Amino acid sequence: QVQLVESGGGLVQPGGSLRLSCSAVGGNMFSFSRMGWYRQAPGKQRELVGAGTNGGRTVYGDSVKGRATVSRDSAKNMLALQMTSLKPEGTGVYYCRRVIGSDNEYWGQGTQVTVSS
Repeated sequence: QVQLVESGGGLVQPGGSLRLSCSAVGGNMFSFSRMGWYRQAPGKQRELVGAGTNGGRTVYGDSVKGRATVSRDSAKNMLALQMTSLKPEGTGVYYCRRVIGSDNEYWGQGTQVTVSS
């Protein structure tokens, strides 16, 4: 089974940028699947950051539109998330998600991002 491992989190100042990576262990994460990034702020539900669709597009959550870019490197078996102009409300755990078919989903363990001065 493919395991997802996120990395790149840490402390970022408001207005700063970050790049997160999701790597796969045990197989090709992009095989027959859609990949995406989600985040969960303290005390809140997990929300979409950016994710691929069946049509091949990437959709982004309203709170990050224009400030987030999801990209994939198939050769490296890696999914990346680039975020700019970070806000304190961007603090939370960022997760990589893999969806196979209509209802088989797998999550990484998450990486903590704290946006604070």
